[in-house]
Amino acid sequence: MKNKIGILIESDYYENEIFYYQFRFKEAGYEVHLLSRLWGNPGIAFTGHEFRAPLYCNESFEMLSDTDLDSYAAIIVPAGMVADRLRYTEDIHQLPPACNFLQRIFAREDILKGVICHGLWLLSPIAEVVKGRKMTVHNNLLGDAKNYGVDYVDADVVVDHDLISARTGGHCYLLASEILKALNEMGE
Repeated sequence: MKNKIGILIESDYYENEIFYYQFRFKEAGYEVHLLSRLWGNPGIAFTGHEFRAPLYCNESFEMLSDTDLDSYAAIIVPAGMVADRLRYTEDIHQLPPACNFLQRIFAREDILKGVICHGLWLLSPIAEVVKGRKMTVHNNLLGDAKNYGVDYVDADVVVDHDLISARTGGHCYLLASEILKALNEMGE
């Protein structure tokens, strides 16, 4: 059974959004897993953007096998500076590990993808995964979306099959609602 929802995390995350997901998805019966790049550490305490609230992560997306992914119903790229921080790569000739992970996720229609606000930044190196897809984006990222070939929709939340996007971190409740609705329809 697909009972997990993964949320990518790094410092400068938008606290209200992540805290909302932790409670909302748990309330709906899903395990919430914070996933990040741990740089060889057993875990890292990331800090939020507004309140500097610490959030401990001890799960690496780099270590998830395809079999591990079979238990994930959805993966969310959140708002804040998470995407910008996760698109770092040591070797400029290689994709960032987070982008490699998202390529694997976008190749699977059985896993919902949630992208909200500045989460779009993480798709920059792999824009082909959203080219021609209907999405909404933060107003500041409209140019980015057009450059990626996104079919922009001026709405607070947009559902395009297995891709659900929301305009700002303040619209996290809409993203969560649409993810849960889609999971219900999929029978997850």
